[in-house]
Amino acid sequence: MSFEEDIRAAADAVRSCEEITIISHIDADGISSESILAQALLRQGIHITTKFVRQLDPLTLDQIPDDSSLKIFSDLGSGQQQMLIEKGLDPSRTIIIDHHVSQPAEMGSDPFIEVNCLNHGHEKMSAAGVSYLLARELDTINTDLAKLAIIGNVGDMMDREHLCLIGPAREILRDGITSGAVELWEHDLNIYGISTRPLPQSLAYSDDMEIPGVSRDPDGAGKFLERIGITPLQPNRWPVWEDLSFDQKQQVCSAVIEQMMAHGKDTTRLFADHYLFPDEDKHQASLRNASEFATMLNSCGRWQRPELGGAICRGDRVAAYREAEHMLRNHRTKIREVMLYITDTGVTELSHMLYIHVGGRFPDTIVGIGAGMALSRLNPEKPILIMCEDSLDPSMTKVSMRTRPEVVSRGVDLQQALSQACEGHENCSGGGHRIAAGAFIPRDHERAFIEDVNRILAQQYA
Repeated sequence: MSFEEDIRAAADAVRSCEEITIISHIDADGISSESILAQALLRQGIHITTKFVRQLDPLTLDQIPDDSSLKIFSDLGSGQQQMLIEKGLDPSRTIIIDHHVSQPAEMGSDPFIEVNCLNHGHEKMSAAGVSYLLARELDTINTDLAKLAIIGNVGDMMDREHLCLIGPAREILRDGITSGAVELWEHDLNIYGISTRPLPQSLAYSDDMEIPGVSRDPDGAGKFLERIGITPLQPNRWPVWEDLSFDQKQQVCSAVIEQMMAHGKDTTRLFADHYLFPDEDKHQASLRNASEFATMLNSCGRWQRPELGGAICRGDRVAAYREAEHMLRNHRTKIREVMLYITDTGVTELSHMLYIHVGGRFPDTIVGIGAGMALSRLNPEKPILIMCEDSLDPSMTKVSMRTRPEVVSRGVDLQQALSQACEGHENCSGGGHRIAAGAFIPRDHERAFIEDVNRILAQQYA
């Protein structure tokens, strides 16, 4: 069937139900996906129950209610279909909404109702995007949920390679713009924190551009800005990018281009699209654009409060937002600690990758993010693999990998590398995307697993 036919089949299955259980992932994509589905189903008069899980394994599957409700798995499930069959789930009463590599159950099993954009060649769309298309199929009133789909797409880095949303994700963006909930800043400066970060920090810590005298040096960035006439609003209080006038932005962009070109630096990733939400209060700036909204959702999920992120997606800007703000500050602090630990301790460099083991020093839900941030300070030409203790099972090790878009463009696929490496080891499972992926492996397999991943990456480069 086509992608559109898969969406219609899922919508038909939903319309015939009175009760649905949503099982969703804990990251920004999973949280926004759950919120889209929940709101769309409630508008249909369907009773819903939600269960957030870090991963699908026998332990978490036991937490899924054994009742007559239709089960919807969002942002997971495609790669665990055999496990769902073994759990006893009825394929005709189970919908999988996903964007990870699909692994159908063994021959002889009935197929699940699966809506997976990747099965139809749409690589740059998240589960939240797929959930939105299902919600829109149920009722066009749900176009107001396009904003959440954009947050999920950006949170899962679907815009990272091309620096903009493409394909069906672009179509969803148009819905968001039409509804008035989304404002597109096209081909703008490629920095993070445009609504909250002081401008010197945004320039200094951009992962995608190397600005001599500015990158990784906030003080140097401040002096750079003052030289071109951009000054603090008050002593030690800089404007954020969103607050600059058009002329000031042009001034900064021209100076950055001139500085980079004078030192022979690559400017191809200097500009990117930003997605702003004009309906969000400026006093709650963490929700003013898609990337920072996604970071807040990630902070809720990574610190075991995904339901808090769900409440924010549904519109809670009082109690849930205040609690999430506190969680976000803690999230950023801990990720920075991971990044500094990696850069201060140093990594082991193999022929085609970097790796480090942080033991039980940090929560396993954030080490991959910290590794990704540290990569620009190490050797960005090679993917980084970080290992830590699995908080749920001390006999297992959590593996996370991150790389950069230009490395992916050379043929590197981290999802494929980890999945293939898992095939050579018992009790291993891995998945994710080309640019970011993860796995769980037995602790006594660590060394052999690292060697396997490095060998597979060598083949990919070749």
